[in-house]
Amino acid sequence: MLDEAKDESAEPGAPTARGAMLDVAIIGAGLSGVCAGAHLAQSRPQDEFLIFEAREAIGGTWDLFRYPGIRSDSDMFTLGFSFRPWTDGKAIADGPSILNYVRETAEAYGLDKRMRFGRKAVSAAWSSEEACWTLRFETAEGVETARARFLMLCTGYYDYDGGYTPEFAGSDTFQGQIVHPQKWPEGLDLKDKKVVIIGSGATAVTLAPAIAQEGAQVAMVQRTPTYVMDRPAEDRFVNFVRRVLPKKAAYGAARVKNIAESMLTFQLAKLRPRMVRNAVIKNAKEHLGEEAGVETHFSPPYDPWDQRFCIAPDGDFFKAMAAGDVTLVTGAIERFTPKGLRIASGERAGEEIEADIIVTATGLVMKLAGGMTLSVDGREHPVGDTISYRGAMFSGAPNLAATFGYTNASWTLKCELIVRWVIRLLNHMEAKGLAVVTPTPPSDLKSRDLVNLSSGYIARAKGVLPQQGDRGPWRVRQNYLRDLIGFRLSKVEAEGLRFSGARPSSTGAADQTEATPGAALTDARS
Repeated sequence: MLDEAKDESAEPGAPTARGAMLDVAIIGAGLSGVCAGAHLAQSRPQDEFLIFEAREAIGGTWDLFRYPGIRSDSDMFTLGFSFRPWTDGKAIADGPSILNYVRETAEAYGLDKRMRFGRKAVSAAWSSEEACWTLRFETAEGVETARARFLMLCTGYYDYDGGYTPEFAGSDTFQGQIVHPQKWPEGLDLKDKKVVIIGSGATAVTLAPAIAQEGAQVAMVQRTPTYVMDRPAEDRFVNFVRRVLPKKAAYGAARVKNIAESMLTFQLAKLRPRMVRNAVIKNAKEHLGEEAGVETHFSPPYDPWDQRFCIAPDGDFFKAMAAGDVTLVTGAIERFTPKGLRIASGERAGEEIEADIIVTATGLVMKLAGGMTLSVDGREHPVGDTISYRGAMFSGAPNLAATFGYTNASWTLKCELIVRWVIRLLNHMEAKGLAVVTPTPPSDLKSRDLVNLSSGYIARAKGVLPQQGDRGPWRVRQNYLRDLIGFRLSKVEAEGLRFSGARPSSTGAADQTEATPGAALTDARS
């Protein structure tokens, strides 16, 4: 609760006096921040919290990216919130639909009144003496500060200010336009234009057929092959259960089915990589035929799920290739030329590919905590120097949690587990009269990389991401079922967490230690 008396006329969560204290500060108003806010609003209504957002809108990723065809690469029955059913017919949804879903959820749970926009968090300083974080924000009017007993980072994992673009020789000589998907120009005319897309990830595979539909002739240039698998945009099972079950039951059945499918697919890829590789190649040949160079373009030098899979809803990427609207080129780029770019290797080595527009779908720049500087009692505490606790907290950082989703399943699944666990933690501390919790690793813990992927954006993030441990709660598992059991059933006072201090007295704080986290959270529309 606030240290000072509340002003009943103030907006929810609005500090009413200089030095007022928030119970929880949430950084980020995207999927993760809305998820955290909705659970807090329902499970801990006594808490004062605010959601701070650097940009001027709700939605995070889904408000930032505006390139043609932007969509989810996870099904919406698991990317959506467990407490708010996704009712659209498409399981693989377009960006504007997801953005509306996030905004409507925020409004339904009153979070829009708790959001403070245009506040870029630049630093968070923990004081053990005061048992709180002091946050600094850059705003259009200058620097603002806020204080909070607990800090939740819901900032995603990449730099919102710009994506990654390698240095290409001769790029300054190209006479056309160079565009990165993260900074897509509004109203870019693509009709009858020659467009070269550099990249082979989800963004490139999404962009290519979408640009082709706008009348462009597209060449997609990838340095190495990639795994692309088609998937129905609509889920027949879900459409069936929606006709025979109540809304919530149908949504629950869809989530269970899709979670199980994604887990089984991932495990199969790890246990039988050759079989999965052959299935992907076979699928591509069914769409494109035996003579389309499938072995060249869709057989990467790494095993399935060493990097993320690319999904083609209803086979749109393959259909665009089969129609001749998209050409796939596999080979390294030698240099840009005034009229396009020249290929250095592969079947088209030495060839110049002409372009009016070059799209550099070359990846993201990873940035945790939104680039904030963290310090503890006056000493800088870089996230890259910490060890992750349950994938939810950082060693040595008191009263701080961060939402970081799965790499092999929907991001939101892990976020909800973390948020519900944090609520368990807050309930426990309140019931026991504790003020501070700090993840503290044992001295013999061995560290290893946090994410087991060979993707370029992961490799470039060495020193940015925290490490994980070699055992117990310090391991970050890419397994929803194991996490579900661990987050829900493990004792809060487990190995690795050090509790200290006495919580300031507050009113209306019910003892909810034994309550099921988030049990009160229901669909606000019903």
